[in-house]
Amino acid sequence: MANKFAIVTGASTGIGFELASIAAENGYDLLVVADEPLINAAAQDFKQHDVEVIAVEADLATLQGVDTLLAAANGRQVDLLCANAGRGLGHGFLDQDVADWRRVVDTNITGTLYLLQKVLKAMVARDDGKVLITGSIAGFIPGSFQAVYNGSKAFVDSFADAIRNEIKDSKGVTITTLMPGPVETEFFDRADMLDTSVGSSDSKSDPAAVARDGWNALMKGDAHIVSGWKNKVQAAVAHVTPSAILAEQHREMAEPGSADEG
Repeated sequence: MANKFAIVTGASTGIGFELASIAAENGYDLLVVADEPLINAAAQDFKQHDVEVIAVEADLATLQGVDTLLAAANGRQVDLLCANAGRGLGHGFLDQDVADWRRVVDTNITGTLYLLQKVLKAMVARDDGKVLITGSIAGFIPGSFQAVYNGSKAFVDSFADAIRNEIKDSKGVTITTLMPGPVETEFFDRADMLDTSVGSSDSKSDPAAVARDGWNALMKGDAHIVSGWKNKVQAAVAHVTPSAILAEQHREMAEPGSADEG
């Protein structure tokens, strides 16, 4: 058993898998979770780094799922939390089933907040701990044909800034927001967006590189990290561009069928 213990959510694939791998490389015992059986196969990869790994299959869109995750920690002190689990959803809002868009909100917002509140209370009480929250530059952009997802990331980005200020007297606790752009993961397939310009693009970021950016910022205690220079430019431009223009630009990337245009 290592002296350090980390929880990584959404760790079966993508950015979460890479974050868990880096944590294991750095000697953290792991509690990893995802809402699919693939998390058990991922755990075998993490164990190659000679750390203890607990894998939990749970739905973090529910409070019960978060409670199941925390129970698996068995009271162990959480030194590091990577709140990475997230869910996307493409197509027009009026065409989406309530159950589908609510699952995005419950995963990206409700479950994330519940987990953060539980873990941060203990960290603040002892004035020690590190948290990485996976936000997105999507939170800066009105997301036509991805409206609920972008809205949820706008919430997460803003919430992280607010909580960071609330606990600013706890100098030993840091909260870092990782804000990537489009990443080459299963996200677009699961969000039914493979027929969109952004979903079919071959210029998406490498999840390993994004995770490394996030990890380095986390270790330094930085408040934010926008991963990738193109995304840094896009984030900066978004702050000075009218919302109507941003929404139209996003439509060109995310409207169903846009992969076949041009």
